[in-house]
Order: sequence, then C-alpha cells, then structure tokens
Amino acid sequence: MGFFVVKLVKYLQVHPRFFNASLSDTLKQRLISEVEGQFAGRHGFIVIVQKIEEPIPVGEIDSSTGFAVFPIKYHALVFRPFRGEVLDSIVTRVLPLGFLASAGPLDIFVSHHCLPSDMKYDQQGECWVSINQADKIENKTAVRLKLIGLKVEATKMLATGSMKEDFLGPIASSADYI
Repeated sequence: MGFFVVKLVKYLQVHPRFFNASLSDTLKQRLISEVEGQFAGRHGFIVIVQKIEEPIPVGEIDSSTGFAVFPIKYHALVFRPFRGEVLDSIVTRVLPLGFLASAGPLDIFVSHHCLPSDMKYDQQGECWVSINQADKIENKTAVRLKLIGLKVEATKMLATGSMKEDFLGPIASSADYI
C-alpha cells in the first residue's frame, strides 16, 4: 500500500499580533490546518500530521511584510500511489469512453480499452455491463483496479487505471466503501 511517514518542513508566516505565550500552540494549529489533506508534490497527499518537532525554531522577520517566518519541521503520514499498485476505488462518473473513479484524494480514469473485452457501454442505464449481465459498473460502484499511469502536477496527482487482469473489476459489496 502507498502510505508512508515522511519528514517535511513548512514555512509559516505569522502576524505580530500572535506573538504571545500561546505562539507555539498557534503555530501547531496553523500547520495542521494548512497541510492536512493537501497535496505535497512528489510525496503525495498529506493524510495527517503525526508529530511536530520540538522545540520550534526561532522565526525570522520578513522585512517586506513585517511577519515572522517560522520553519516548522514535522512528520506526516502521506498517501503516495505507485504505478502497478492495485487499489479499491469508487466510481464517480460513467462515460462512453470509460469511467472515472476515486481512491481517497486520487482521481483515476479507466479507458474502455482497459476494461475487460466482454464489457459494453449501456447508454440507457449509463453504465458498463458485461455481456452475460453478471458485472455492472455504474456510479458509486466499488471497483478494484490496477494503476498503469501516474501524472504529478503542481497541485494534484492524476492516474489511469486498468481492469484487464485477473481479480480486478467490480467488488461484490460496494456498501462497505461508500
């Protein structure tokens, strides 16, 4: 699975009105509110701040703004998917060209070329259905897929997936994943 603990640094700008006895608590709260749930580039998505290193270093005054800048070092649990990884995800949108799925903060596109050859698009029900009607992929269906491509952008990560291998496809009970 793609969960890791990484050591990161965040530079927080603090207005002088916060220079009081609770400055340390203010910095910790700001760090958590600013980084949790955010994308951290090559590290992936920050799930939670596990530990903030103490003591917090002395801040430096930014001469252009008058704010103090504090370099806060912390350990965070991050979600970083890799090519070839198998993930359970929820279908968010069904299209004639494939479908979009979500695995936490990661958006995954599965092209119709990467679906099993026995699946056809049903325009009436806006879903992908196997020829024998055994499998059906529609909105909110839980699917197991394999990541075949990842694209890292400045603010997000996108992936392409496949369901052409054994043991991939709709999961029997999607109620557990919604």
